[in-house]
Amino acid sequence: MVTRRGYVPACFLLSFAMNACAQERQPTLGDSPPQKPSAQAAATGEHRPHAGMLRFPDVSGTHVVFVYGNDLWLVPREGGLATPLASPPGQEAFPRFSPDGQSIAFVGNYEGNKDIYSMPIAGGVPRRVTYHPSAETLCDWNADGRLIYFAPGVIGLARQSRLLTTSPSGGLPTELPVPYGTNGAISADGQWLAYTPHSHDHRTWKRYRGGMATDIWLFNLKDKSAKKITDWEGTDSQPMWLGNKLYYMSDEGPEHRLNIWSYDPATGRRAQVTKFADYDVKWPSIGPGSDGSGEIVLQLGPTLQLLSLATGASKTVEIAIPGDRPTIRPYDYEPQKFINAWEVSATGKRAVLEARGDIWTVPNKQGSPLNLTHTSGVAERDPAWSADGQWIAYFSDATGEYELYVAQSDGRGETRQLTSSNAKIFLGAAAWSPDSKQIAFSDQFGTLYVHTLESKQTKAIDKNPWGGQVRVSWAPDSRWLTYVKGTDNQGMTAIWLYDLPTDKKTQVTSGMFSDSWPTFDRKGDYLFFASNRAFNSPMYEDVGTTFIYADTDVLFAVPLRAKVGSPWAPKSDDEKWGEQKDAEKKEDKEKKEGEKKDGETKDEKPAEKSDQDAKAEEKKDEEKKDEEKKDGEKKKEEVKPIEIELDGFERRAIPLPVDKGNFSLLAVNDKHQLLYVRGAARGSSAKTSVKLFDLTDEEKKEKTVLEEVGQFVVSADGKKILVRKDATMAIVDAAADQKLDKPLNLAAMRAKVDPREEWRQMFVEAWRVERDYFYDPNMHGLDWLGVRKQYERMLTDCASRDDLDFIIGEMISELNVGHAYVGRGGGDRESEPSVNVGMLGADFTLENGAYRIATIHEGGAWDYDARGPLSQPGVDVKAGDYLLAVNGNTLDPLKDPWAAFQGLGGKTVTITVSDKPTLDDSARHLLVQLKDGEDDLRFRAWIERNRKYVEDQTEGKVGYIYVPNTGVQGQNELFRQFYGQKDKLALIIDERWNGGGQIPTRFIELLHRPKVNYWATRADRDWSWPPDAHGGPKCMLVNGLAGSGGDCFPYYFKQRKLGKVIGTRTWGGLVGISGNPQLIDSGGITAPTFAFYETDGTWGVEGHGVDPDVEILADPSKMTDGGDPQLDAAIANMLDEIRKNPYAPPKRPAYPDRRGMGIKEQDK
Repeated sequence: MVTRRGYVPACFLLSFAMNACAQERQPTLGDSPPQKPSAQAAATGEHRPHAGMLRFPDVSGTHVVFVYGNDLWLVPREGGLATPLASPPGQEAFPRFSPDGQSIAFVGNYEGNKDIYSMPIAGGVPRRVTYHPSAETLCDWNADGRLIYFAPGVIGLARQSRLLTTSPSGGLPTELPVPYGTNGAISADGQWLAYTPHSHDHRTWKRYRGGMATDIWLFNLKDKSAKKITDWEGTDSQPMWLGNKLYYMSDEGPEHRLNIWSYDPATGRRAQVTKFADYDVKWPSIGPGSDGSGEIVLQLGPTLQLLSLATGASKTVEIAIPGDRPTIRPYDYEPQKFINAWEVSATGKRAVLEARGDIWTVPNKQGSPLNLTHTSGVAERDPAWSADGQWIAYFSDATGEYELYVAQSDGRGETRQLTSSNAKIFLGAAAWSPDSKQIAFSDQFGTLYVHTLESKQTKAIDKNPWGGQVRVSWAPDSRWLTYVKGTDNQGMTAIWLYDLPTDKKTQVTSGMFSDSWPTFDRKGDYLFFASNRAFNSPMYEDVGTTFIYADTDVLFAVPLRAKVGSPWAPKSDDEKWGEQKDAEKKEDKEKKEGEKKDGETKDEKPAEKSDQDAKAEEKKDEEKKDEEKKDGEKKKEEVKPIEIELDGFERRAIPLPVDKGNFSLLAVNDKHQLLYVRGAARGSSAKTSVKLFDLTDEEKKEKTVLEEVGQFVVSADGKKILVRKDATMAIVDAAADQKLDKPLNLAAMRAKVDPREEWRQMFVEAWRVERDYFYDPNMHGLDWLGVRKQYERMLTDCASRDDLDFIIGEMISELNVGHAYVGRGGGDRESEPSVNVGMLGADFTLENGAYRIATIHEGGAWDYDARGPLSQPGVDVKAGDYLLAVNGNTLDPLKDPWAAFQGLGGKTVTITVSDKPTLDDSARHLLVQLKDGEDDLRFRAWIERNRKYVEDQTEGKVGYIYVPNTGVQGQNELFRQFYGQKDKLALIIDERWNGGGQIPTRFIELLHRPKVNYWATRADRDWSWPPDAHGGPKCMLVNGLAGSGGDCFPYYFKQRKLGKVIGTRTWGGLVGISGNPQLIDSGGITAPTFAFYETDGTWGVEGHGVDPDVEILADPSKMTDGGDPQLDAAIANMLDEIRKNPYAPPKRPAYPDRRGMGIKEQDK
């Protein structure tokens, strides 16, 4: 079986025995019956949804607006029957009433991007306000009638957001004078901006207290002063003004729930307004109230509440949606878009596929697709076809837990449940024995099982202590199993053999190297495997001294018995005599007789026969065929037991004469040739391909089956393979030189899904994934079943796939852990239009009624990859020029400038520029190729601005390196920027806003590389060693937006005592993700599987972050002119270290005098 789920599950210690099964369906844990509408609601054709599904509400003096089922709805503030207001494709968000309550602004997608629109509450055509490609989040209307919002990616870094205001009729937005920020609100007098520097309101992490926890700042828009008004280590967010008092959301109270708090700027007093203990306040928004005294609308558990700010009392707003509960009709879908696992039938006539939780078979040539399961509310996974072609095994959660089932491959007859362990564990990797009497499979904790169909018994035979599902290979006699287990030496694996009759398992390779993919041949003579043993050709970097070993796999064949010997043992051409010669003569005679018979068949015309004779001969032929079939079946049943000599097993391993590489999916075809995938090394330009090697080929050449294909599975008879390349699947011969010119007709697969049933299954699956893969079996002390029941009640009011993600997100947020995510792709989302936007890499101002280029963004002179359309040679444009037209269309100053570039991303256009705001003969018409995004330009410009600032402030003594994440990009940036500055006396490593990625072992190794000696030469300069080391002082900049790998980086930096860490506490997310099953519609869900703890045996970092040695707040009052107090602190620290603890290379000693015997004592 081949699967796309390349996950490595979490490792808990859990073992159990699985026995024969019950046939009936068991109820799932914690199922909640659907909520029934009240008699009154049923009578009026209405329903009252769970208020948890009424999102982003706002309130005016007369109405409440909210999002439900991805659309905008309006209802009187007293409650009642809601009316639909707007329904563009996709999900609308953040609706906000204008100060007079007559208009609503919101974020939606009518024309190809998520942008801000406004419309009257009475209805009408929404007016587009913004055209920039960034994802705007609307905060509110200001008292002056302008809109305030924030957008990422318009400053320098994608993780920074800019606060802006704009007219509801459109035009160039105005940047607010804080360096970055979210959740902005401006007081009615226009003096104070309340905001949070960033937001984690959409994060699936409740009761969070790490460095990303938000505080509220007040910034004076008149005198540019600022103060931080909250200092709670948890969440303070969503500031809202009512007169001169500020309200906000915080979980500071003893309830540890998000509640409403107030702040009085005049006195500095903070006070808790609500004391809800059972649920968190969600998405509060302020309105005037019916009498002008103010009120806040908020979502609280299953209710929508109006909180009176005059009395402090809250009341429920009862809302009804027209019609009965939203009817989500079953609909047709294309299963081929959701294929997750596949295998081929015994003779290659069909493929079996897992597609969106159903098991299908699809013909290679003739016939129609067959859906064997037809279930919307049940997931069937990981099919495997029996060697006799009669049965298909798979795993199903029909009982509420995954169990092993078999069904007839023709879709008829019975479906049998083979296990009934109720073990609360994920199962997979089913593998039939060649005699079709047994099935091996495993669980995510590494336990390997064998189920015997005749006895209906399941036996646990071994366990990989490092966890993960176990792939097995059966010997042809169905007696032996081979598989890989991890050794005590982390990262190393060894091959094991299990003998079923004796219940004995034996480790047959030493574990000195990592062995993989053990595979029996079809004769029972050899075991093939791959092993990382080729440490003989390192790859060296171009500019440093680092080397790696890639493509270290070697393929081996092990004779199962010593007498089998090597297929390439020395031979000698000798004349035969005696019995050997007689046997050779007999063999030649039989061969000639066979050739003669064939010749007669081809050349001689047979005599005509009577009908009677023909029928008799036909009958005779049929009888002969039946007899041959019986003989064949008898021979098949009489497979000789395979003897394996366990002693000296690894010593007999013979390397195959093919180039080393990266090998996987070893299998053997009917001609006893080895098939395998030769993978491309990470980062190389090589192509992954399916290869073939024949032990009997005297030329010893590796042959290609298919190029650029990395997935295949071989049929039981070894004659065919099923391959996949992107979305194409085909069954081809298991031989060299194949083509994908006859793909399977996957488009013929059609099915219908009931979204309600499927959503319930996926909700339970998400809950189950966390239960079974989360690193802590105690679920951080939660009643995990109780949490499921709490959120399961919301399912009946799901009206879209996005609603399901919201519910799952709320549920997994209760785990109080980082890296618990939902909604990363997949699923049936409401289709939205998509239009790119051409970008010049420039900022604009509106002057004299025309748009003027204020800044052209580009990197340093050496940054060849950071030159935008206006920085290309020959493009006569400079900052200060006016942009007057695009492709002859004059820019409209009543719209923002990006309105002129809709749909032009990546295209060549004619821009008209001038040093004057009017179009005349002096205007220049230039051809430029637009970008479809400018993040790279702004990113490089931001780095170069900081580097140049550090250089200027330190007279060139200190270097500056920015590391955006610990993934490939961050690794590239660290090395790219390091080598050109390793000669600096000191280095500032800036990892603020670091988005994480891999564990940054190599990052630290590069920075913690001491100089060990020097080499004298006849040249003017001596060599330091290693040459790619920096010996001077260093420091690191951090903030709350640096997390995951961005937590590890400063933690290791401090641990190695490389220098001071400066800034603010990091995110605190070091329970990582290593992979887990995804939802059946390919929707994303992550279970944090491995948790950081320190060498002293205590937990650390997770939920708190890495504390700086020197705390420096990013005070916005010190940043209005582009200042950076944290960077200034780092510069001061490095200059101080250079004065106090400079790295001083030794002077070259005097040349030695070696005229006498030996050397001087000081030179020894």
